[in-house]
Amino acid sequence: MASTPLTINDTAYRWPLRPVVAVCIDGGDPRYLQQYLADGSIPNIARFIEQGFAAVAEGSMPSFTCPNNMSLITGTPPARHGISGNYYLDAATWQPVVMTGPELLRGDTIIARFAAAGAKVVSITAKDKLRRQLAKGLDVSQGHVSFSSEFADRCTMAENGIEDVLGFVGMDKPGMYSMELSLFVLEAGLKLLQQRRPDLLYLSLTDWVQHKWAPAEDDARSFYRKLDDVFGRLAAHDITLALTADHGMSDKSNAAGRPNVIWLQDLLDQRLGAGKTTVICPITDAFVAHHGALGGLVRVWSRSEVDARQIIQALVGVEGIELALDKETACRMFELPADREADVVVIAREDTCIGSSAANHDLAGLEGNRLRTHGGVSEARVPFILNRPLNAAYKARAASQPLKSYQLFDYAINGTT
Repeated sequence: MASTPLTINDTAYRWPLRPVVAVCIDGGDPRYLQQYLADGSIPNIARFIEQGFAAVAEGSMPSFTCPNNMSLITGTPPARHGISGNYYLDAATWQPVVMTGPELLRGDTIIARFAAAGAKVVSITAKDKLRRQLAKGLDVSQGHVSFSSEFADRCTMAENGIEDVLGFVGMDKPGMYSMELSLFVLEAGLKLLQQRRPDLLYLSLTDWVQHKWAPAEDDARSFYRKLDDVFGRLAAHDITLALTADHGMSDKSNAAGRPNVIWLQDLLDQRLGAGKTTVICPITDAFVAHHGALGGLVRVWSRSEVDARQIIQALVGVEGIELALDKETACRMFELPADREADVVVIAREDTCIGSSAANHDLAGLEGNRLRTHGGVSEARVPFILNRPLNAAYKARAASQPLKSYQLFDYAINGTT
């Protein structure tokens, strides 16, 4: 087993002093923790904050699941790892390209590099869309584990490094739209920690609960109490536990309870002419019932007859738009990969979401619920919690530099006492 530091994507990591368990609480807006810390619902997290380290960090933009999970697992911003949404547009074919393939991820993952050096690692996700990308370069034949709750009933040793996961965890297969999809990830991680004690575990949840319920609602509180219980059981095994989120969550409905939407493709077609632009909603994935593919950031590609300046000018004065940026400015402000960026990036205000054309979005799944979603700057601040205190060097660093969520493994491995 390696004893010298590993340099991964230009960051040096020492060998973990004890197992490091990093948890991405999908949709874990700081407001949930504020609510439940105040009412005493999450005593284990409260203890971590008191005894360890806690802050609000800057997440990667856009504040979506894929970019931030890839930032966490590589320790780099999207400009370095190349994943800036669930989709981008191939301007050569004018077809959207799914960004969840491992071949699109640039650089190494932290867990794969540690695995190659002799560590035992585990990666468990709620949705399978992340699994292959998170496990890029990971050889499960060497005793490592990588699977999703979504496909927990079909795991094989060849593909996942584990089989009969339902029997191993002792839970039924969870539904895709359920809090159990996330809880299964944590219970599986705990079981593997108890039985195999791997060096690194990465556990990524899903945000169905946060999309559906605000912090003050009982169902959300019940979910966080269950999270807190598992976190306490994990921490009891002499580990370094690191908690963060991929993004926050904002209510983007109007007073009548309907989504407060800017239909950007319809608006641009009206103002610039049909067919002059293509709007892509990078929040789109296979599971949109809880957000209707509506988020706080969209991308606009020009069909060459109009330029970025004209597109931005067409959006001046549109209520609910916070920023409309050309490619160069967006990449500089948010550390985005220029070769996968649009001509214009449009970001909504906290109470507003953006879609393409009204005819292209199915909002049936939102009936009876207020739309809660993410993607903009307003959802880019996330919790950053360690159950152990920082050493002197990292205390000074945290006090003097902006804290980025993608530094989670750095702080957990290198920064804890």
